[in-house]
Amino acid sequence: MPFVTTKDMFEKSMKEKFAIGAFNINNMEFVQAIMDAAAKENSPVILQTSASAIKYARVPYLKKMIEAGLEEHDIPVALHLDHGPDFETCKMCVDNGYTSVMFDGSKYDFETNIKLTKEVVDYAHAHGVVVEAELGKLAGIEDDVNVSAEDAMYTDPEEAKEFVERTGCDSLAIAIGTSHGAYKFKGEAKLRFDILAKIKEKIPNTPIVLHGASTVIPELVEICNKYGADLPGAKGVPDEILHEASVSGVSKINVDTDLRLAMTAGIRETFVENPSVFDPRKYMGKGRELIEETVAHKIRDVFGSSNKA
Repeated sequence: MPFVTTKDMFEKSMKEKFAIGAFNINNMEFVQAIMDAAAKENSPVILQTSASAIKYARVPYLKKMIEAGLEEHDIPVALHLDHGPDFETCKMCVDNGYTSVMFDGSKYDFETNIKLTKEVVDYAHAHGVVVEAELGKLAGIEDDVNVSAEDAMYTDPEEAKEFVERTGCDSLAIAIGTSHGAYKFKGEAKLRFDILAKIKEKIPNTPIVLHGASTVIPELVEICNKYGADLPGAKGVPDEILHEASVSGVSKINVDTDLRLAMTAGIRETFVENPSVFDPRKYMGKGRELIEETVAHKIRDVFGSSNKA
């Protein structure tokens, strides 16, 4: 099966009330683990690369690894640019066969965000590629995204409607309380489902995206810390809250931090428990196993996309 856009995935997710996992990739082990898990769960899946991942692994390698996975697995897979910082990066991905790109103009004022997003939309649509945009600012740190809690802001439902109408974007990432990185909440985890409901009322046919939505799985954090990491107080979005989002109108949920934690937990445990190991296949293999378990859990127990391929 060739790469697909997210259009059909999202139409089905909105109709049947489930979310599709969008998992960030950095190397072969990530690709294998995510695609193996999605295939076993018979789930559509989105593999996405940040600008930093592209710089690290390079587009031809990332794309060919996923294509290799498609030779093994017959499931719908979209190749997506996560947090495209500018038109040039989005254009490069469109020109290199990505089926979906995100332009992140959330750091700009409303009118500038509209103007720049529409430039990306016009180019991408002319090449059959769909576009995700963002309105509202998520706090936290992830790759090149760094927003302080003081500068974070919720998405305004009225602005969301105007933004989608004027840009023609295909999906919209909103801010309702999630944040990037491993330290999402200091107190009780809470999302503004009232804002989500109002946004869905205003733009009922536009797929909604949640960024910064890793659970920061406590068991993985515990393994990392047990074997030498220093991650005190790491806290994410609980599974039950993400599940509520998936049945309340969110079509795409981004996961990055949990995969990093899984890989790190596997490597750290292997190094400590088997200090003589220096074969990368041994420690990367353990990390790959934990990523696959993590992705399968998200698909099956949290997002509800099992058997939706």
